[in-house]
Amino acid sequence: MPRLQALLWDVDGTLADTEQNGHRLAFNAAFAEAQLAWHWNNSTYSDLLAVTGGIERMRAWAKQQHLKSNQNKSKNQSDPLAESELEELLIRLQASKQKHYRRILKEQLFPLRPGVERLLLEARTAGLCQVLVTSSGRNSVEALLQHHPQLNNCWKHWICAEDVQTKKPHPEAYVLALKKLGLPAAAAMAIEDSAQGLAAARGAGLKVLITAKAKPGLEGAAAIVDDLDAGAINLAKLQQFVD
Repeated sequence: MPRLQALLWDVDGTLADTEQNGHRLAFNAAFAEAQLAWHWNNSTYSDLLAVTGGIERMRAWAKQQHLKSNQNKSKNQSDPLAESELEELLIRLQASKQKHYRRILKEQLFPLRPGVERLLLEARTAGLCQVLVTSSGRNSVEALLQHHPQLNNCWKHWICAEDVQTKKPHPEAYVLALKKLGLPAAAAMAIEDSAQGLAAARGAGLKVLITAKAKPGLEGAAAIVDDLDAGAINLAKLQQFVD
């Protein structure tokens, strides 16, 4: 029977609800600053969350808009943005978005989701290793966690977007986390909130607890709970999922 030795935590949507009223608003502020006629409402952004990573998300949106635009033009009228120009634009937008995200986090406290602090501290007291495994950039993670200093001593490692070549749903980030810990997948559990995160963790051989309302694409999770308090999740419960 494997003994649970590590928890691997996603960040956005798992530690805190930062997507709609944090990242989305920061993207829109960056678009406005660049005088782009782009705007992501709640529904649009929910759909775009299927694409992992800020630049990747904007690239997917730009291609969608280009295709829609070309449907209303003849082939001769089409004037696509050169690939190199698009990539330069996306890099500028991402830097602007990160600036606005940090500003939003300064102006508005994003509380940890129910049960997150309790479980993190319980795991720390029990001596479990805990790692952040996210497709967000390190600056974004720092901006969030600086408002929760009570968690400073919980983390053994951070695996962020800069640390991998391929983001979730690819398992690279989770494979790297296990390598840094020197542990087999059977000795750890991932805590996620999305189908992409589930696929990434499962691809690394991990059992996965989903803390989000059940929706399509979450098949294969060890358990799905609305939040860690609603699911009465503690270390004993997690050990049952690993067994």
